[in-house]
Amino acid sequence: MEPKPKRRTREKIIETSLRLFNEFGEPNVTTAFIADEMNISPGNLYYHFHKKDEILEEIFSAFRQETSHLLVTPGDRTHIEDFWLFLHLLFEQVWKYRFIFRDLNDLLTRNRMVEIGFKQILTQQVRTTIALCNGLVLTGAMRADARELRSLAINMSLITTYWLSYEYTRDPRGDQYAARIGRGVYQAMSLVAPFLLGDARLLLEKLSEEYLDR
Repeated sequence: MEPKPKRRTREKIIETSLRLFNEFGEPNVTTAFIADEMNISPGNLYYHFHKKDEILEEIFSAFRQETSHLLVTPGDRTHIEDFWLFLHLLFEQVWKYRFIFRDLNDLLTRNRMVEIGFKQILTQQVRTTIALCNGLVLTGAMRADARELRSLAINMSLITTYWLSYEYTRDPRGDQYAARIGRGVYQAMSLVAPFLLGDARLLLEKLSEEYLDR
């Protein structure tokens, strides 16, 4: 087998920066820190990115693109498993780019691109959540009017956006990736439960069982 080509320096800078941002928080990571972690000179890093905001914006663009793929409006009819999977995938994105959510207020204040992009993601997330709910209504699995669905979608987006902040406040030194993600999905889905009917409500309770004691 031919050896795999070495990753380009620019790609490694992005990968290393994302890891450091997630571990230490974006405000606490400098370009010198990134260069030192990669064992390259600051000049080598500067050749690819003139300032840290350029690194941040490239990472945020990747986050936005990946998340947008998850927020494609679903078909007319959906099932509770579709909702559960949607939230799982969404929370996995939150975890992958967790520094954005932990440092969100600071990033929104400092960076116009993040401010505009995050607003658009939230708008798209609310729209997709409403579409999923409407799909459940059409299948007879859910009963709610338009006003209730919009309020529900906004509240679920609120949990998704600030869940990690709550988790870190609750357990600042913990990690437990699966537990943190699972609890977030469960809390978001618990908002849907009062509107579900019959078998859909029972299925949600079954899907939720593994998270109840975490």
